[in-house]
Amino acid sequence: VHLKIDTGMHRLGFMPDEIEELCRLLNAKKYFSIQSVFSHLASSEDEGDDIFTNEQATIFEKVCALIEQNTGQHFIKHLNNTSGIIRHQKLQYNMVRLGIGLYGVASNTNSLLEEALTLKTTIAQIKQLQPGDTVGYNRMGKITRPSVIAVTRIGYADGYPRNLSNGIGYMLVNGQHAPVIGTVCMDMTMLDITDISGAKEGDEVTVFGRNLSVNELAVKSLTIPYEIL
Repeated sequence: VHLKIDTGMHRLGFMPDEIEELCRLLNAKKYFSIQSVFSHLASSEDEGDDIFTNEQATIFEKVCALIEQNTGQHFIKHLNNTSGIIRHQKLQYNMVRLGIGLYGVASNTNSLLEEALTLKTTIAQIKQLQPGDTVGYNRMGKITRPSVIAVTRIGYADGYPRNLSNGIGYMLVNGQHAPVIGTVCMDMTMLDITDISGAKEGDEVTVFGRNLSVNELAVKSLTIPYEIL
């Protein structure tokens, strides 16, 4: 068995005051062999919560010692997540759990990790619009000059955040910034490519990847990179 301890995240795990009873149950059933004891850091990326992180580690170490004393078993200990690996190297114990870092993404913008994922779509249709025309639901996109609009095959049903609508978000067309115009639809998103020459229907569009970080997309969407991924 692998035992999860709640040291302050208050999601899953045994509470510290439950450990003695847990050990009695484990000792009564000799076929249980403890393979690892672990916990999860609640705020390892936040410098302002470093005291809390260290308190979690202290609780974790005390609980591990209590389990060893009461069961006589030895086991692997692990606590660090991606941000913990980067910021709290002293808490590595026997192993670490690299989560979002597997994708080259970290909350710490000074990290040496390089993003490993790219999301692309294509242009489904290109439209020539004139001043006074509008784009999308509720006519949110206002055309004020002769414009070229690319309709791309991605929308909020695919996970592209709707709050990137109307100039907040952008994608890359031919390597250039193409701002979202109008409201992000369920399966389609419109881009203003007026100032991008040579774009044609079927061309690739980068939603995130090289030169357009998923971190930046998350900040603009008021969320975290993991939700985007």
